[in-house]
Amino acid sequence: MAPARDRRTGFSRRRQYSTFIGYVLAVAGAVVGAVLLVVSTVHPPAFGTARMAVASVTAPIAGVLDAGVDAIASVPRAIGTWIGVHGENAQLRAEVARSRALLTRARIIAYDNRRLRALLRVRDRTPEVVIAARLVGSTASSGRRFALLNAGRLQGVQPGMPVRGPDGLVGRVLESGPIAARVLLITDPESLVPVRRTRDGVAAIAAGRGDGRVDIRSVDATNVRFNRGDMFVTSGTGGLYAPGVPVAQVDRNGMDSVVATPFMAPDALDFAVVERPYVPMPPPPPARPAVP
Repeated sequence: MAPARDRRTGFSRRRQYSTFIGYVLAVAGAVVGAVLLVVSTVHPPAFGTARMAVASVTAPIAGVLDAGVDAIASVPRAIGTWIGVHGENAQLRAEVARSRALLTRARIIAYDNRRLRALLRVRDRTPEVVIAARLVGSTASSGRRFALLNAGRLQGVQPGMPVRGPDGLVGRVLESGPIAARVLLITDPESLVPVRRTRDGVAAIAAGRGDGRVDIRSVDATNVRFNRGDMFVTSGTGGLYAPGVPVAQVDRNGMDSVVATPFMAPDALDFAVVERPYVPMPPPPPARPAVP
């Protein structure tokens, strides 16, 4: 049978009740809203109390609903995290396996190194500290780069001794007086320091520029590629500076010759350490007696 087109409520008592209840709720809502509006205008504290009472009732319900929504929303995230953790776990296992192989090779190399050193009776030489003194000044306006050290010959400071700070090489003693010494900084144009790159041992020369930086120049080969961030330390060549002292870091990419920033800035240094040369110079030969 086709449904009746007459939508009046007189044909269904249930529909009549539903319509009546809807009207009652609408009127009640309008009356409550009007009362709350009047109360909020006439007596705001009472309206605030009523509002907080309603909030106290609805807050736990809202909290439960929010917790349920968060729990439902966290299901996809938890599944994705589980999948990601398993993938990362596999990557970490592979990395551990590679690291284990490298560690084994490093141990073998260290063992061979100790065995060869014992065979050749080679002994590492450690530089001897002469004194720790204060840098009382440095040149910054001229083309030359010097620093003044408040220690001299009376404290054992001699020309040619290396000077280093906590973060890297500072320079070498150029002149020494009774209680003061002048230090030639590695940024001076007359300064040349043999260095090597830390990641592959490429030999180079750190030459001062006179502007607070140094030039890194390759010496063993041509077309040497330098990358930004390459770190250079002293190589020990020449016997003046001990090997492994940080010198400078490359500023930008380049070929054969690049600009680098020293690790140790004399202007920001309070104290420096004066060391003896890494390989002491042999004593001069004795004077021959005059032939009559």
